[in-house]
Amino acid sequence: MVGIAALVIIIGTLYGVNHRFTNPTYTESMATTSLSLTSPAFDAGESIPSKYTCEGAQTSPPLAISGVPAEAKTLALLMDDPDVPKKIKPDGMFDHWVLFNIPATTTEIAEGSNAGIVGENGGGISEYTGPCPPKEYEPSEHRYFFKLYALDTALPLSARASKTDVERAMKGHVIAETQLVAKYKKE
Repeated sequence: MVGIAALVIIIGTLYGVNHRFTNPTYTESMATTSLSLTSPAFDAGESIPSKYTCEGAQTSPPLAISGVPAEAKTLALLMDDPDVPKKIKPDGMFDHWVLFNIPATTTEIAEGSNAGIVGENGGGISEYTGPCPPKEYEPSEHRYFFKLYALDTALPLSARASKTDVERAMKGHVIAETQLVAKYKKE
């Protein structure tokens, strides 16, 4: 009986170690944190006001940041839409906003402003591009993920770095992460 229990423990440990190295994620090395990202303009799961979209002023929404770990050196913010029709973009993803090397002391990103270094979005420009889901494709309502990462270093990237560049550079440096998810459907 003890031998079977030991075998189960060994197999479970080996599975866990193998699973960790074959499926790495940013969250594996994270300390428990209360990192938080909110917006005074909309609640999580709710619709983004049209002011912040292609049907409005296309101004970036205000964001509030709290709970940044004391050991964080910088922050990175990535906003993307994973619901883009594959007929438009084969990978189904559009990057709306890429910010990195945001000072760790930042507690807000004001409406219509940036923080840190602005990277290149999916349209090839270094600025915020608001939600603009095409009505003629389903789903006509898209989800928008604002992902905030606390990092233990500044990223060695220059302006116009892409989301892929930022994600690659921050591997092994994420100490906390959170996200705010909202949606939008054209009227």
